[in-house]
Amino acid sequence: MLQGEGWEAAIVKICVLASGSSGNATFVAAGRTRILVDAGLSLKELARRLAAIGEDPAKLDAVLVSHEHSDHVSGLRVLVSRHAVPVFLTHKTAPLIEWGEAKPAVETFQAGSRFCIGDIDVASFTVPHDAVDPVAFAFRAEGVRIGLVTDLGYLPESVKYQMQGTDFLILESNHDLEMLKVGPYPWAVKQRVMSRNGHLSNEVVSEFIREEMDSCTATLVLGHISENNNHPELVRLAASQALAARSLSTRLVIAEPRLSTEVFEL
Repeated sequence: MLQGEGWEAAIVKICVLASGSSGNATFVAAGRTRILVDAGLSLKELARRLAAIGEDPAKLDAVLVSHEHSDHVSGLRVLVSRHAVPVFLTHKTAPLIEWGEAKPAVETFQAGSRFCIGDIDVASFTVPHDAVDPVAFAFRAEGVRIGLVTDLGYLPESVKYQMQGTDFLILESNHDLEMLKVGPYPWAVKQRVMSRNGHLSNEVVSEFIREEMDSCTATLVLGHISENNNHPELVRLAASQALAARSLSTRLVIAEPRLSTEVFEL
């Protein structure tokens, strides 16, 4: 149900507009507040995907930036120059963004800090990735807690702590180890992806689900899936087996590369 009375009646809404190396953007809304996390799509494509769920980039209240890599910010400058949307990003990430002639309203924060954007409480936390100051986010609104955790090479205890108590969790499941090892990437790139500052494998994510994921997580969305070193069905199989091993009833959703997910209403 994307539009109409049911759409308007939903309290908290989430849609992964894009998740992967070709671009990342996630829409989160609660009450009167609409937030975009990352803007790794062109404004034209972002507007198209927002329109498909009944939303408009001109009505965004903020853009949150996780880190400076191009697949997360490639559409940011055009978006904020066309629409007066405030941008929230860390003190260290802010100087790395090229704004052009029209710099937007920029709000910087310390990684690990908490703040409010309208009706949504935001908690930021550091993740291990090869960016200057990468962060992930947890959102709370109307009693619902949402985790958005991608672009990290392993799961330190600090990140696992932040994922506790999440009703809805978006987590990276980037690559299959065997596919990566025999895949087309140069060895240096393979080492980077597999490193502690790279990306999570299906195997690491499955182990987390089997052993440590909070049983209160009602929906798990796995994304940032490599198009060269993974396949959505491999992700689904590994995660499904891990959920079954614990007899968890968590709903599993795979965010496929280059496609938006459904709109989740919580």
